[in-house]
Amino acid sequence: MRMYDIIMKKRNGGELSQDEIRFFIEGYTKGEIPDYQVSALMMAVYFRGMTEQETATLTLAMADSGDRLDLSDISGIKVDKHSTGGVGDKTSLALGPMVAACGIPVAKMSGRGLGHTGGTIDKLESFPGFTTSISRKKFIENVNKNGICIMGQTADLAPADKKLYALRDVTATVDNMSLIASSIMSKKLAAGADAIVLDVKTGSGAFMKEEADARALAEEMVKIGKNAGRNTVAVISDMDQPLGYAVGNALEVKEAIDTLKGHGPADFVELCLALGSQMLLCGGRARSAQEAEEMLRGVIADGSALKKFAEFVEAQGGNAAHVSDPESLPKAGIIRPLPAPISGYVNKIVCDQVGICSLILGGGRETKESDIDLAVGLVLCKKVGDFVREGEALAMIHGNDESRIQEAERRYLQACTILDTPPEKRAMIRAVISG
Repeated sequence: MRMYDIIMKKRNGGELSQDEIRFFIEGYTKGEIPDYQVSALMMAVYFRGMTEQETATLTLAMADSGDRLDLSDISGIKVDKHSTGGVGDKTSLALGPMVAACGIPVAKMSGRGLGHTGGTIDKLESFPGFTTSISRKKFIENVNKNGICIMGQTADLAPADKKLYALRDVTATVDNMSLIASSIMSKKLAAGADAIVLDVKTGSGAFMKEEADARALAEEMVKIGKNAGRNTVAVISDMDQPLGYAVGNALEVKEAIDTLKGHGPADFVELCLALGSQMLLCGGRARSAQEAEEMLRGVIADGSALKKFAEFVEAQGGNAAHVSDPESLPKAGIIRPLPAPISGYVNKIVCDQVGICSLILGGGRETKESDIDLAVGLVLCKKVGDFVREGEALAMIHGNDESRIQEAERRYLQACTILDTPPEKRAMIRAVISG
């Protein structure tokens, strides 16, 4: 088998066989096939597309390119949740303890943030001493003991995807539905869960700006999961403005804790309930979405979700005292309001620009090696549809550097559109796709 023939076949619109796909994935992972040939193949795929069978085979080949996490020693049905990323997306922080308190084991691998989207691990490291660098044995022990554990992604999980994504990133071949879907799902399949719930974002702060594209991606990933024998559900959710009010690592942790205390922002609570309901249904803990939602509200009301969060933090080296006293978490030296320049209704907040504001303040990474400031970020005072008076605070800026604060303030004002009339309301949950 020759790579040349595989490139030509796809260039001419042919369908690659399972053997051909596995040949190039295995050869590329081992370093036997050069970047320039795989680049040519990725460009052919970009223009010619892939069939459902090709996409499924590619996903499985990438999942098989390294280790697969064996979760069979964890009792119960393991349900994983994955988000395609957004601004203020602290969902795992609140949702994990809620679901675990309902009896679904949460065994999750998470990553760090890069660019304007924050990473779950970075947020959790707002707790001094907290670590996700744990052995697989400890990972499984923690899930069996506490019902929840989050560990960092390992280098040997779907290594083909890491190589392939880095190549696509510099050859203008990222934006292809089959390649995006296989990249996400290869890691989810390798992570070993029995069922997968996907949170596919759409809007100005999401990778998929248009809802039609988000739906197409969701449908593609659900098909892949089903073909791989995993119960897979996708929830399409709004990311046309930040989720909740807080954007920034420690600030988002505080908002997650508030949510577990029963005081969460309405949009964030709605998303947690929607995703959590699907996780409980996939895990066989509820017979209907209504019953699942009642269970999730129940573990917030009786305090068991908050208690589960404290147990989780302590088990991974963090100080659980910060859960009961979130004001003791990292705090910025400068906290000041950003006044509205005019009166009117907030009609639009360009979401990814808000994420960049947090990045400018020091709350995100320009490169993988960048240090981040856990304390900085923004807390919105007004969201889309709210009326604001001239001089009233649009947001509270949390920073430690005056020049960075000024730049973030300027950019935030550019991201907000204030008009005389209110905008049409956008639904948080756009669709649920279960195949």
